[in-house]
Amino acid sequence: MSDKDKDKQEQKGKGGDKPQGGDKRDPAGAEKAAQRAEAKARKKGEGDADKAEKPKAAKPSGPKVPARIKERYVKEVVPTLMKERNYPNVMAVPRLRKIVVNMGVGEATQNIKVLDAAMEELGRITGQRPAMRRSRKSIAAFRLRQGMPIAATVTLRGDRMYEFVDRLFNVALPRVRDFRGVPTNSFDGRGNYTLGLKDQLIFPEVDYAKVEKMRGMNVTFVTSARTDEESKLLLQHLGMPFRSQQEGR
Repeated sequence: MSDKDKDKQEQKGKGGDKPQGGDKRDPAGAEKAAQRAEAKARKKGEGDADKAEKPKAAKPSGPKVPARIKERYVKEVVPTLMKERNYPNVMAVPRLRKIVVNMGVGEATQNIKVLDAAMEELGRITGQRPAMRRSRKSIAAFRLRQGMPIAATVTLRGDRMYEFVDRLFNVALPRVRDFRGVPTNSFDGRGNYTLGLKDQLIFPEVDYAKVEKMRGMNVTFVTSARTDEESKLLLQHLGMPFRSQQEGR
């Protein structure tokens, strides 16, 4: 072996004995990096614990179970009306589109707190947040200016509508003093029916101790019926307690 080959082998041996770039790291820096990683992991664990302790608030929703009136309409009312009126298909059968509940509060022009109380009561009755209605024009005789709040209103659709109808027919109306049925002459000629209620206390959701004044309301049933006769049949089959002919209109 030549002297040059010996020199090359010695150089390779020396190079192989040298540690690869890992030993050049600073021990203090490695310790700081470990501390940072530990602090980050601890912070993440605390954040996960906070999320577990504070679940998101559930959004308000309608009735979880299908309303009885809705099931009754689908299973009983539709087949009955198709047989009685000879409707060609299910879509031709009249149905409830919406219910509008309106509570007028004229004294709110003098005291806005009265409207707040009315809106709270109406919200409890319907299970939905009411909207404020304002006057469309000024009336000097009533000291009413355009844009002043005068009423609270709620529009109900879907399951919440049927659930309200169920409570109105089976719980609230029977609590009316000397109740003999609702009038049959409150149709508007286009298949819609408006029922006037004089007292909000017929609804058990209203707390008697918190009521400052008796307030009436109008409940309008908006249907897809073409005539008042069709609308009356629909409401009758749903359970509307109309007055008998002997009791008068």
